[in-house]
Amino acid sequence: METKISVIGGGSWATALVKILTANIDQVCWYMRNEQSIEHIKATKHNPNYLSDVHLNINKLHLTSHLDEAIAFSDYIIFCIPSAFLSDEVSKLTLPLTDKTIFSAIKGIEPKSGLIVGEYFNKIHHVPYAQIGIIAGPCHAEEVALERLSYLTIACLDEGKARFMAEAMSRHYVKTKISDDVIGIEYAAMLKNIYALAAGIAHGLGYGDNFQSVLMSNAIREMRRYIKHIYKIKRNINNSAYLGDLLVTSYSLFSRNRMFGTMIGKGYTVKSTMAEMNMVAEGYYATKSAYLINKNQEKPSRTPILDAVYKVLYEGKRAKTEFAELTAELD
Repeated sequence: METKISVIGGGSWATALVKILTANIDQVCWYMRNEQSIEHIKATKHNPNYLSDVHLNINKLHLTSHLDEAIAFSDYIIFCIPSAFLSDEVSKLTLPLTDKTIFSAIKGIEPKSGLIVGEYFNKIHHVPYAQIGIIAGPCHAEEVALERLSYLTIACLDEGKARFMAEAMSRHYVKTKISDDVIGIEYAAMLKNIYALAAGIAHGLGYGDNFQSVLMSNAIREMRRYIKHIYKIKRNINNSAYLGDLLVTSYSLFSRNRMFGTMIGKGYTVKSTMAEMNMVAEGYYATKSAYLINKNQEKPSRTPILDAVYKVLYEGKRAKTEFAELTAELD
């Protein structure tokens, strides 16, 4: 494929995306802040900090620590940095984004604006919705690295752009499908991280598989209510972009959100959990924004799981008490 693509971010998921793209695209620009990491990749063909076993095709890679250079390089830009750092990173730009096609591989809410990433690029940076897309799971970076069979959903209002990105992301171990439910899939990608936190908290508290199955059954229904309230269109919430992504994030040992929740359930504070993990759990930041978005609705959705996680993380309530009360809300 001749079209160039830029990937913004140097973490696990960005590394996995670069691995896929360089197998299909002639030129991939990869932006990361750390100049030492760039030099390491050039010398060894491996990311020193994330998925370090993945061999990278540097003959197809244009590596840069200058964001303007990465944006100017391509018409298609994939943002793959933690949502908490998105606005600070984009503020470095001196170039406009309005003529670019932006795909978000970020599973969270931009905390300063309280907007999902697609809305952030539309409302703050004036990128038309037809030029905004989402790369969603169910898919873990670690399994892409191992070339285990994975699935991606590529959502964009412009079907041609969605198909282009789906083709660019397809490999013998990655199956892709397209969708036009950009907003619904992005909200689902954000919410599933919160429910994975809940699954982790329950695990840390000692709840077993029987409770986890009830928790997930209620979580997908809570997700459906929440998204339907925000953006009502016909969608099958049982599709892999919604239910599948929820399940893999909530059950997988690779899930940093589940790990974060497990540590909270075991009694760690938020601060100590962040220090111990040394990785960003998107669900932590998403919990506050999702809670406030719902409570500011004229008629809020019923969200007992979200509410319980919010109280534990942001109101300092005891996880054991909140989850004991939550059990009475579930069926």
